[in-house]
Amino acid sequence: MTKNRFLTGAAVLALLGAFGLAPAKAQTESTRVNPAVTAAAIQTIPGMPPVVDPNNIYSEARAGNLNPEVAKDPARIYVPNLRSNDVYVIDPATMKVVDRFPVGKSPQHVVPSWDLRTLWATNNAEGTTDGSLTPIDLRTGKPGAPVPVDDPYNMYFTPDGKSAIVVAEARKRLDFRDPHTMQMQGSVEAPQCRGINHAGFSIDGRYAIFTCEFGGMLAKVDTVNRQLIGYLKLSKGGMPQDILTAPNGKTFYVADMHADGVFIVDGDTFKEIGFIPTGVGTHGIYPSRDAKFMYVANRGSHKVHGPRHSKDGSVSVIDFVTNQVVKTWPIPGGGSPDMGNVSEDGKLLWLSGRFDDVVYAIDTNTGAMTIIPVGAEPHGLAVWPQPGRYSVGHTGIMR
Repeated sequence: MTKNRFLTGAAVLALLGAFGLAPAKAQTESTRVNPAVTAAAIQTIPGMPPVVDPNNIYSEARAGNLNPEVAKDPARIYVPNLRSNDVYVIDPATMKVVDRFPVGKSPQHVVPSWDLRTLWATNNAEGTTDGSLTPIDLRTGKPGAPVPVDDPYNMYFTPDGKSAIVVAEARKRLDFRDPHTMQMQGSVEAPQCRGINHAGFSIDGRYAIFTCEFGGMLAKVDTVNRQLIGYLKLSKGGMPQDILTAPNGKTFYVADMHADGVFIVDGDTFKEIGFIPTGVGTHGIYPSRDAKFMYVANRGSHKVHGPRHSKDGSVSVIDFVTNQVVKTWPIPGGGSPDMGNVSEDGKLLWLSGRFDDVVYAIDTNTGAMTIIPVGAEPHGLAVWPQPGRYSVGHTGIMR
């Protein structure tokens, strides 16, 4: 257990700034910094690395904080292409595709492992039972032999590193597996969660909240006892996509493609507490390296298979303290920003252009974009290397 710590003068000034400068109407009890929390250690689940900063679960994923082994890996962007059944590899230094290789059918996401030594392409083989996971060696950038796994639409890792959670979307099921061999450990059924797909974990690792894309609701799961806790029906919209845990580890932001914005949910009480309008087809959410902002991809369409060059495609930047959109970056010529991540130094936001067969590299200071052609229907791309101690999955949500 970590000893109690007193706030430094700089931290106190930061807190005063957070309270005094942000509009009062935009701050809720769930998003305000609570000084009492900072003085108490977070009791995490056994085996989970300790929470260094209770006000910022992403503190160890700050720019430059690379694990020495990770620092040896070549910088690459790994792009799974859903319809061409392959992964394109981009060198971020040249902004050019430098490799491509086939994987299984319908690769949806490229997921960094909890121990940061493997990427997994989740090939869910839509409409069949031929799903697989393709391991990618982070040192060489080359794929290994695929592992047969039923319906791996997405994948996460419990914060203690003991289990991979394969999100079997079509089966309405979460499969807990050995994080290395992918042998089955047990399953959690979520029969009302149609289109279960994305997740955010609580600060202590005791629960995760999953989105139900085709059910208009969320499912809360006990990660220790592997039990479904319950469901929360969202008030409007009805097509939740990505979900991101706030720096405080208790507030959750849910992108909804039909509501055109982000719902705010208190994780402990499992109640909807707010909504932030962003843009058409709100889809993916990623934190900035300093955990001050989140980047929200608005795919430009309410359809699962949307049009090319949508004029409504954009990226919104939301301030975590005020819950206000502070910037909006339209896609030049229209587009369909989907999923990705932030570069190690935080200077670029990489997103797939789902319906335009491209990848966007977006300057997080100016919003300027480089557009790179890739395969057919790119989806959840991974940016590597990433700072942090461990990955909880998806396209590299680091802590």
